[in-house]
Amino acid sequence: MTARLSAAELTVNVEIPRLDVSEYHRPYVAIWIQTPERKVAANLAVWYQQSAGADGKGEKWLPDLRQWWRRSGRGLEMPVDGISGATRPAGKHELSFDGKGKHLSKLKPGKYTLVVEASREVGGRELVEIPFQWPAKSQATETRRGEEELGSVSLKLTP
Repeated sequence: MTARLSAAELTVNVEIPRLDVSEYHRPYVAIWIQTPERKVAANLAVWYQQSAGADGKGEKWLPDLRQWWRRSGRGLEMPVDGISGATRPAGKHELSFDGKGKHLSKLKPGKYTLVVEASREVGGRELVEIPFQWPAKSQATETRRGEEELGSVSLKLTP
C-alpha cells in the first residue's frame, strides 16, 4: 500500500477564458484539496498579483478568494514557497503533483474534493469542485466546466 501512495500522481488542468469585456484583469485563482468536512487538506496553488501596483501589493485582494481565504488563506503568510505564484494569462494551465511531494504526502486514504476558485477585479467570482478518492485505484479523469471566470477544470489521477 505504501508504494501505491508514493507512486500516485494528481494532475490539474485549469482553463482561464479570455473574456470580451472593456476592462479585463487576470483572475486571482486558488486551488486546494479539502476533506468532506470542508477543511483544507492541501493548498496546491494560489495565483495573484506579485508586484506592487497603483493600489498596492496584490496580497490586499486575496480575501476576494472568499472560500479559500476563510478556510486557509488568512492563516498563511504570503508568498508560500511552491504554492504562490503570479496570475496566469487566458489559456490552459497544467499542474502536476507527485504523491511523494510536500503537497500530497500527508493525504490519508479517503474522499476529498479538488476546489478551484477564481475572482477577477471588475468581474465575477466562481468556484468549481471535483470530488475524488485518494489514492486512485485506477487511472481516472473528471472534468467540470465553469460558467464565466473559469473554463474547463479537470483532475487526472494516476495510481
